[in-house]
Amino acid sequence: MTAPPRILGSTPVRGPEPSAIRPGPARLLVLLAAFVCAACGLVYELELVALGGRLFGDPVTQTSVVLSVMVFAMGMGSLLAKRFARRPATSFAVVESALALVGGLSGLVLYACWAWLGQCRAVTVGLAGLIGVLIGAEIPLLMTLIQRVRRQDPGRAVADLFAADYVGALVGGLAFPFLLLPVFGQAAGALLAGGVNAVAGGVVVLWLFRDEPARRTRLLLWAGCGLVLTTLAAAAACTGVIERAARHALYGAQVRFAGQSSHQEIVLVGDRPRAGTAPGMRLYLDGRLAVCGADEQRLHDALVRPAAAGPHRRVLVLDGGDGLAVREVLRQPGVRRAVVVEPDPDLTALARTDPGLTALNHRSLDDPRVRVAASDALSWLRGAAAGPRFDVVLLDGPGAAGGAPYPEELYGLAARLLAPGGRLAVRVGPLGAERRFWAVEATVRSAGLRTAPYDAPVGGGCGGPADQGYVLAARQRPALPPGVTPLAPRRPTPAPGTLLRPLG
Repeated sequence: MTAPPRILGSTPVRGPEPSAIRPGPARLLVLLAAFVCAACGLVYELELVALGGRLFGDPVTQTSVVLSVMVFAMGMGSLLAKRFARRPATSFAVVESALALVGGLSGLVLYACWAWLGQCRAVTVGLAGLIGVLIGAEIPLLMTLIQRVRRQDPGRAVADLFAADYVGALVGGLAFPFLLLPVFGQAAGALLAGGVNAVAGGVVVLWLFRDEPARRTRLLLWAGCGLVLTTLAAAAACTGVIERAARHALYGAQVRFAGQSSHQEIVLVGDRPRAGTAPGMRLYLDGRLAVCGADEQRLHDALVRPAAAGPHRRVLVLDGGDGLAVREVLRQPGVRRAVVVEPDPDLTALARTDPGLTALNHRSLDDPRVRVAASDALSWLRGAAAGPRFDVVLLDGPGAAGGAPYPEELYGLAARLLAPGGRLAVRVGPLGAERRFWAVEATVRSAGLRTAPYDAPVGGGCGGPADQGYVLAARQRPALPPGVTPLAPRRPTPAPGTLLRPLG
């Protein structure tokens, strides 16, 4: 039996009613499909943001590019969906099968492209655009289907559909960092989302609206959905091989450890240590070189020694889970207590057990004078505002050395924890990034501290810049110890029409 015409915008839509299920349960199933598809769509989006940020080393730019392109493409997809509104169930099944395939494989494609082809920003933009077009086509087609099940006021139908879509996006956004990423990893998590997407979007709709397509078309749609699921399953079976090959292409053949914690990907590269040293060992966190055994002793000595030139009985190390900065701290005479704040307990466990890292950090995290707090730096500082003061505060994590900048609030809270005469030291990173260096120095000053910027040659043994920039700060202008090269205060010249201000 043919249903009366339905109106979506100005386009008349005519189609069959579901024949084997009542309107109430049928409508609920359509909303459930919208919920699941929205969750999977957000997983694909977060996959491109997270993996691209790791590979390109610029998470702010990567997030902006992916979100902008995807939102624009969603608008284009909504416009294109009007052409297929006459057969919404068939069109929706095709869209969801394509989205499950592209989104599910996006992680492996991006990872492989970066490993074997080098730069792949164009591939990232292309994937974001294609996924956005397919996601944008969902809502108009689902709106047509839900009106076909039972005609209702358009405002109510839109409200119900968008509620299911937004709640699904919330579930997908929470599932990605707390379930898919730590349990399955990025590539396998996206493949799992693709399989769920194919079942929810294809199977449910094809079963619910099975009277719309002709028998031959229906068989082709079922075969296509089965082919997508088979492809995703085969890719899942090969994920380990592909990831290992990509890691070898990225990091070399001596990958000793690779794992995904709830915070980051941890990759350890190098030979087993000999004679208590590990000069060839490298530690990568989310693709960023965090530790280079050939340079790290000079790098951490340059961070700790100027700060410890004054009082240093109590020392706080923020984001020092590798144990290298606190190793230098414990070498200073008179240290009574050291607190290491590290958000990733998996990194701390690796630093305590891996032969290469223990050879470098001298098992400093197990020293009875050291206490390790599993927390991010900002949260710990907020909770410690009324606690004891520290003579030295060291910042040695991703907010230093080329990662995302620490916020101004963190420097302000750290300054409040300084004891009288206490010092704060920040490892900013390569001096070649001059604009970043002086922006960080200005942010430290904005917390009410006087600064003494300096540099230190660290050798460049892992192919990085030989000179690293540091900022020493205190309530009174700190004096640098002998042998440390000060940097004259200077500011990069802004381009015409721009305003240079500290990073917050």
